[in-house]
Amino acid sequence: MRSVLISGAGIAGATLAYWLVRQGFAVTVVERTSSVRARLGGHAVDLFGPAVDVVERMGLLPAIEAERTHNELISLVRPDGTLTDIAVDEVASTISGRHVEVLRGVLTQILFRAVQDEVELVFGDEITSLDDHAEDGVRVTFAQGQPRRFDLVLGADGLHSGVRRLVFGEESSLTRYTGAWLGVYSMPDVIGIEGRTLLHLAPGRLIATYPVRQTGEARVLLLERAEQEPPGIRSDLAGQRELLRERFATAGWRVPQLLDHLDSADDLYVDSITQVTLEDWTRGRVALVGDAGYSPGPAVGGGTSLAMVGAYVLAGELARTEDHDQAFAAYRAEIGEFVRRSGRIAPAVVAQSAPLTPLGVRLMSAALRLYPRLPLSLRSWAAARRPGPANALAAMAMKEY
Repeated sequence: MRSVLISGAGIAGATLAYWLVRQGFAVTVVERTSSVRARLGGHAVDLFGPAVDVVERMGLLPAIEAERTHNELISLVRPDGTLTDIAVDEVASTISGRHVEVLRGVLTQILFRAVQDEVELVFGDEITSLDDHAEDGVRVTFAQGQPRRFDLVLGADGLHSGVRRLVFGEESSLTRYTGAWLGVYSMPDVIGIEGRTLLHLAPGRLIATYPVRQTGEARVLLLERAEQEPPGIRSDLAGQRELLRERFATAGWRVPQLLDHLDSADDLYVDSITQVTLEDWTRGRVALVGDAGYSPGPAVGGGTSLAMVGAYVLAGELARTEDHDQAFAAYRAEIGEFVRRSGRIAPAVVAQSAPLTPLGVRLMSAALRLYPRLPLSLRSWAAARRPGPANALAAMAMKEY
């Protein structure tokens, strides 16, 4: 039985562990946090096409559909404060034949519960070094635990992957900033946004807020376009809160009211929308999966689907042969075109999401209002030509492993 160490117990790591266990691997998962968080944090994420197929093959689609966001409307906030409603189904039906929107935290919990009793779990620890030159596998040292040997090490530890840094080099040389950054946090639903996502556009900025029906709270997303990462983006929580206040105070609408709840938010996430630019996400007995290897950028769409499909394919190819080099080559070949297409999405999505000028905001608002009124055939034609995750996924015919 081949032994595998997976770094990261998130969406990619849990999906990978699930399929590897079923292919007869002995799986250990190391996670630097103390547990899989019970808090339903994170932005809402979309599962498109093949990713829906993956969770269906796992038998988890009914559980995930039961927890979908149920936000049926996108409501564009007009300058006078009135709303223009766009039915989500009218948009989604022209983008992807299969689509589920669910909170990242909810999806992580469902995936983790499906595998937690079948793998060795090591919480509160992380990999500090990897020696891939040993004849009997990869020698791994940890911050807390004793050194161990594994046949393979798989990095599923996110955009700021420690495994990637140890094996491929420093993050700064392997990533590309797309020209925007964002903050996401939870707050009491003081606005009363039942069943809808409120969307407000200001020059260079996008503000969205939507309900979390499982908790009765609201989630806030603040996105800003900037030529360079703001200096305070890597600071502590206090610095990140101050940065958000400084950059969004003049964004209009009810944004000051949203910012009033920053101090009480215990799930604040602030980061740049950065892509991973690796040409090859495998080396020796080490492979990367999901955001660690090929993140298209947070919040641009498609990253979660790409992570789940990549994990499924990697596990499937490893099960087909005992030659890891052959399996890794097949893994790269299977998802390579999908990765390349996804990587081209972010700049276009960022530009479309937050126009830089007042005229651009007006044109974008007009386009959003007009879109639902177009004939279905015309909407489908436009959706097929718009850069987006579903179109990238359409390039992939996923194998049955």
